[in-house]
Amino acid sequence: MTSQLTVDALLEQMGVTGRRLDHLHAAEAGAGNISISVDWDTDLESVFPEKQANVKLPWKVPALAGRTVFVTGSGCRLREVADAPEKNVSAFIVDEGGETGTWYTHPNKAYQRPTSEFNSHLAVHNDQVAQRGVSFQAIVHAQPPYLVALSHIPETLNNKDFNRMIFRWEPETIVQVPEGIAVLEFMVPGSDELMENNVIGLRDHRIALWAKHGIMVRSDSSALSAVDTIEYLETGAMYEHMNAASGGKGTGLSDDEIHRVVSAFNVKTDMY
Repeated sequence: MTSQLTVDALLEQMGVTGRRLDHLHAAEAGAGNISISVDWDTDLESVFPEKQANVKLPWKVPALAGRTVFVTGSGCRLREVADAPEKNVSAFIVDEGGETGTWYTHPNKAYQRPTSEFNSHLAVHNDQVAQRGVSFQAIVHAQPPYLVALSHIPETLNNKDFNRMIFRWEPETIVQVPEGIAVLEFMVPGSDELMENNVIGLRDHRIALWAKHGIMVRSDSSALSAVDTIEYLETGAMYEHMNAASGGKGTGLSDDEIHRVVSAFNVKTDMY
């Protein structure tokens, strides 16, 4: 269970997450976004002294009423969040009914509005609170190059084949991400179609692949834990790419070998 972190600690977490995504080359320029929702009071005005009431939210989120949602700004570079979180992040306290919220910002903010994918973040936060009553959740959208590159191959763009392609390279992968990846076809970034399908994908998975675009990951413990999930899967995608580049001679782990790992670590999975 996540302790009730202060606003400074939450922003520090978002900053470290942004830097790790940058190291993975998964957040080029202004790509990628991060949000965190919490159900406890935070001293927002100590960092974000300006506030605007009754701001219309991009999606109705009644389960988030009274909760605080931190989110990166549209066009902000995630690698710069750590150095100036007040310029790159804002926060909303969601009103009763979930249609509006009070928006807390800093006068030197480097954006005009939250990320264009705020609808997808809010919808997943709302669904997870409604379904499971989580008190904390971090969501990361990024564009890890190897995973995205493999999503351009039509023959393997389905749940079974894409997951097997990624999970066959390291025994740790099935242990760390036993539910696998929810694979979504290409949908327009920021659209309601993507938002709605993403909610379904992340209901039973921690990571959803947005074909030809990126991924979205959720974590109940920290934004850094979400990046850990990305790293495990991006590494599998990197090995798949390396194998293809060297002539496809590697066999990867066999189903029998993965079954042995599943048995040894008592992994609960329906993938194998």
